[in-house]
Amino acid sequence: MSDQWLVICYFFLQFSHVLLTDISAVIAFLPMLLVFELPLSLLVLLGIGRWYWRKQQESRKEKTHYVPFVSCGITCYSEGEDIKKTILTLCEQVYSGHIEIIAVIDGASVNKHTYQAALECQQMVSRYPQRHLVILPKWQRGGRVSSLNAALNIAKGELFFALDGDTSFDNDMVSHITKEFIDPNVPAVGGSLRVRNDKVSLVSRMQAMEYMISLQGAKTGLAEWNVINNISGAFGAFRTQFIRRIGGWDTHSAEDLDITLRIKQYMARHPGLRIPFAAHAMGHTDAPTTAKVLFMQRIRWDGDLYFLYLRKHKHGLSPKLLGWKNYIFTVMYGVLQNILLPYLVIFYNIWLFLNFPAGVVLAGFAIQYFCYLFFTTLHFLVFFLAISERPKQDLYYFKWLPVYPLYSFVMRIVNAAAVLNEVIRRGHEESNMAPWWVLKKGKRF
Repeated sequence: MSDQWLVICYFFLQFSHVLLTDISAVIAFLPMLLVFELPLSLLVLLGIGRWYWRKQQESRKEKTHYVPFVSCGITCYSEGEDIKKTILTLCEQVYSGHIEIIAVIDGASVNKHTYQAALECQQMVSRYPQRHLVILPKWQRGGRVSSLNAALNIAKGELFFALDGDTSFDNDMVSHITKEFIDPNVPAVGGSLRVRNDKVSLVSRMQAMEYMISLQGAKTGLAEWNVINNISGAFGAFRTQFIRRIGGWDTHSAEDLDITLRIKQYMARHPGLRIPFAAHAMGHTDAPTTAKVLFMQRIRWDGDLYFLYLRKHKHGLSPKLLGWKNYIFTVMYGVLQNILLPYLVIFYNIWLFLNFPAGVVLAGFAIQYFCYLFFTTLHFLVFFLAISERPKQDLYYFKWLPVYPLYSFVMRIVNAAAVLNEVIRRGHEESNMAPWWVLKKGKRF
């Protein structure tokens, strides 16, 4: 037996001895596991099973012919030539209905490259039947919310798709989304996203796995219970008249979670409302490829959670508005898991380090690692077998499963830093999603 295998065997013998003689590390970790992780995992996995069974039943039924007029509002800011890719993928949809493409160029006076790229698409779009391109330049930059509302204001479609200018789409995306709107009680639908530049670095590879497990997989399961946590800002679809009636998008950061919470606040008064998730309506986006860029992105994303839940919508977190089901889920997995749990994980590990010998500390780290590796593997397997529309491509990620729990742990620490940044510095007021003069005019919460 090689020396390396002897070291590994020795480690596991020592690890087993620590667990058998001092189970304090296990006992301290169990509450976090039982209160947060297990219920959420069961909810997601049972939801995925229900979704899979329902799709099998629907495939045997006669398909309903529903082809509403669709408007796609694309928010464009500094994408340059990439906007051509987005517009082309919308033109190439196999959808037989009319698609209106509204490209809103934010800050067109200085964003000339993107504006020119959009203008060059006009001739290309004219070659596609049932496709129409509207270019809307906003000479003064107003931010993403301003662009979405400008597109919504002129949209002619029954459905309005809110899309990012650097996101491309599979050619059956619109068909998958519109099927969900056959039910008149559906005001909005979430779309799936995959990481387009996943092979560039380890950072982008981990995010690709995160999108599969925590976004595409988890949202598929949660939507079956009508407790979907968020409609992605890069790719969401809405019933045009509904979104106009509630006032469109609101100024501040994290407009995607904001609009989702505002829609959910009608659910107690209108119990039939539901927000599905179109698991196979696929968009492709570029993720950060370096740790620094990812850190800055998550500082904004995770800090916005604190701002929206505990500042802007603190009075909206009520069962009288959300209904009991969405209220309990939002408190547990919106507020507590995203704002409290990262600190519990950090304090747990500090407590281990300060109060136990090195063997117990290592055992505590190992317990966390193997628990999260188990859940990661389980969720990825279920996603791969039941949901994945690209199973051959996704096989590649099995070998990266052992790394993912470490990535998740680091993201917990970043999450805690983001919350602290929002509490102390009001980080949402420094968002790059809108210029400072727009954020300054918004109501301060």
